[in-house]
Amino acid sequence: MAIATLLVVAACGSTGGGGTASCTSAKTATSAADCGGMDALVAAAKAEGKLNIIAVPRDWANYGAIIDGFTAKYKIPITSDNPTGSSQDEVNAVQQLGASSRAPDVLDIGTSVTLANTTLYAPYKVATWNDIPDIQKDPTGLWYQDYGGYMSIGYDSSKVPAVTAVADLLGSGFKGKVALNGDPTKANAALNGVMMASLANGGSVDDISKGVDFFHQLKLKGNFVPVQATTATVKNGTTPVVFDWDYLSAQHGTDVPTWKVFVPSNAILLDFYNQAVSKTAPHPAAARLWEEYLYSDEGQNLWLKGLARPVRMAAMQKSGKIDAAAAAALPPANGTPIRLSADQATAAKAYLAAHWAAAIS
Repeated sequence: MAIATLLVVAACGSTGGGGTASCTSAKTATSAADCGGMDALVAAAKAEGKLNIIAVPRDWANYGAIIDGFTAKYKIPITSDNPTGSSQDEVNAVQQLGASSRAPDVLDIGTSVTLANTTLYAPYKVATWNDIPDIQKDPTGLWYQDYGGYMSIGYDSSKVPAVTAVADLLGSGFKGKVALNGDPTKANAALNGVMMASLANGGSVDDISKGVDFFHQLKLKGNFVPVQATTATVKNGTTPVVFDWDYLSAQHGTDVPTWKVFVPSNAILLDFYNQAVSKTAPHPAAARLWEEYLYSDEGQNLWLKGLARPVRMAAMQKSGKIDAAAAAALPPANGTPIRLSADQATAAKAYLAAHWAAAIS
C-alpha cells in the first residue's frame, strides 16, 4: 500500500481547505504527515475548536472515558449527537447536514452500512496503520475497523429461566421479554443478533433467513419486545433478555447484579465496528486527530477497559503495550468464532430489508 506523500505546508496563509495556518490541507490530508506532522495536526484541530460525533453512547465500549480523555488531552470539546442512533442514522446525518457546522465529523458504523456508503468518506491512515490487519481495513484508508466482540444473549436471571441455547427463548418463561439492540435493517448490533439466531437454527453466514424465521416465531408466541434495548430499559426491567454484543451486555451487570451473558457455542459470531472520516467534516483536522487518538495505545486500551476487543490488540500484546488486566477481564467465548465477509454482511442487510417488517408485524 502506498503511503501518502509528505506535503510541504506553508507556515502562514489563509485557512482555505478547512484547516488553519498550521495545516491548510486538513480536509484532504490522508495522514498526519500531509498536515505537517502530529504537532501541526494538533494545532489545526485546536484552532477548529470542536469535534462532532454521533450515535456514540457514553456507556458503549467505554466511550465516555474515551470522549473525556480526548478532551482532557487536547482541550477540544466534543458534541455528541443522537447517542442511541443506528449506523444508518449516522449516514443519514452526513447526507442531510452536509458540511454544516452541525454535521458529523466522524462515523462509527457497522460493516454492511460502512460498505454501502464509501463515497461519503475521506481516506485517512492513522500513525498505527500497519498494526491494523489488512482484512480489517480499506487499503486506501476510507474505513478501518476499531473494536469488536461476540454476539450474545444477556438476561436477568432473576426474571427469566437460565438460557443455555437460543431455542430456550421460545419458551413460555420469556413472554414479552426478548429484545434486540435496535432495528436490524438499520443497526449493526441488531443485524448480528438475527444472524446469530440464524446460525443457531441451521442457517449460515450466507443465509440469515433462519434468524428471521426465529424472530417470527418469537413474535407469534408473544416473546419478542419490539423496542430498542438500552441501559435504561434493562435497568427498569422492560427488556430483561437482550441480543447484543458481549462487551455491551456485560456492562448491564453494574445496574442489574443478577444479569448473565450467554454466548452459544454453536453460533459464536464475531464482528467489529468501523471508523471513517466524513468527506464533508466541518472540523477536518479534529476529525483526523480523533482517529489518531482512537488508534493510539491509550485509545485502544480504553476500548479494552470497556470489555471490547481493540483492532490493534494482537500488535499491542506483542509490543507489551496492552493493558493486561483489562485483557484478562474480557467475556469468555468457547468455540470457533465466525465472521461475516463484506459480501455476506451486505447480503444479510438486503434480505432483512425485504423480509424483516413482515416477520415481526
